[in-house]
Amino acid sequence: MERRREGEGEVKLGLVVRRSLSESTILPPSFFASDSLDLAPRLLGKLLRRDDVVLRITEVEAYRPNDTACHGRFGVTSRTAPLFGPGGHAYVYMCYGMHMMLNLVADNVGVGAAVLIRSCEPVSGLATIQQRRKNTTDKPILLTGPGKIGQALGLSTKWSGHPLYEPGGLELLNGSSPEGILAGPRVGISYASPEHVSAPWRFAVAGCPWVSAPRKTLTTLAATGPRTIIKA
Repeated sequence: MERRREGEGEVKLGLVVRRSLSESTILPPSFFASDSLDLAPRLLGKLLRRDDVVLRITEVEAYRPNDTACHGRFGVTSRTAPLFGPGGHAYVYMCYGMHMMLNLVADNVGVGAAVLIRSCEPVSGLATIQQRRKNTTDKPILLTGPGKIGQALGLSTKWSGHPLYEPGGLELLNGSSPEGILAGPRVGISYASPEHVSAPWRFAVAGCPWVSAPRKTLTTLAATGPRTIIKA
């Protein structure tokens, strides 16, 4: 973004993303029809768009079937119903009575899996983002954290079940994949079983400042993918 002064590399990255925006297309339902652990790293670099706001996804977490940290463990309820729907829909829930958490539903009907959007980088609509966030900064703290993403996009639980592949509303657009990916344990799931607490199902763009804390738990992802470092 032109207003940033945090380093030449960041400015160049922002310009590249904006140039590619006009050529980006909405991703089809088939893009989401895979295990959330496979989908999660592929979401990095993709673009979320609502109205004039466009965000580049920089950090995500995968939530899977039989995962003691996943809302799917509760079964189908009025809140979790979208989670068990077809891939490509939004699953939005309220956390701590105030934060709107955006998840992208993965896999097929009845599976109960999704990817949480943890952090993003602003591509366009900075003024709208700042207004919604009630924060005038253009530093990474603006969008590093899942509650901040929901606020920046102006989401409520009414968006849960919204198809991301249909024009209008909230869309997921294609974008450039990052050159490097980091992986590590998910955040804030101490209630889950030990194997799921330690599973490295959190993914982030390597070298990107638009990533939430903690960062020390993130390490370089093997080139062969996430399944090489976890038990399937």
